[in-house]
Amino acid sequence: MRLFTISLLCLSTLFAAELQRGERDRSMSHLHATRKQFLDAIEGLSEAQWNYKPNATTWSVAEVAEHIAISEETIGGMVYKMVEGPAKQVDLKANDEAIMKGMVDRSKKFQAPEMLTPTHRWKNRGELTRDFKANRDKLIAYVDKTSDDLRHHSAPHPVFKEMDAYQWVLVISTHAERHMLQILEVKSNPNFPKN
Repeated sequence: MRLFTISLLCLSTLFAAELQRGERDRSMSHLHATRKQFLDAIEGLSEAQWNYKPNATTWSVAEVAEHIAISEETIGGMVYKMVEGPAKQVDLKANDEAIMKGMVDRSKKFQAPEMLTPTHRWKNRGELTRDFKANRDKLIAYVDKTSDDLRHHSAPHPVFKEMDAYQWVLVISTHAERHMLQILEVKSNPNFPKN
């Protein structure tokens, strides 16, 4: 019986691992950096600049910003729920590097799922910015302090297949980075309003 108990303890230790310092530092650094980049990208825009659409099929800065804000709330909520269940061995198809590089590769286009599509949910930019900050700051605080085992909880991703909760955190920050590049593309359009 004693050997059985020791074996169970060893197995539970195998699946109950906190983030390594480097993993925590990497995700925290990227979450902070993309938070600042996003806020800088939308700051000081006039209403004409905020709502400018280069063409009928391209999102405005306002629509891209809304997509980012919705994604922060939705994917962040998914991460918090994911870690509530029991830890399990995860068979990952993609590694952290592939996810971070793949998410920002704008040469590959994807259709946003309907639940993440802009619908003018926020009345104004101030409300959107407030909610983005609240959701991002909550995630930053969580990653900074959590003892949850993010590496042994997972959920499927449409492109990268099965990803652990830590990788979903990386998706949140690299998703924002990807769409900030989209905002810069809109702002660099020759017809983008001067003010």
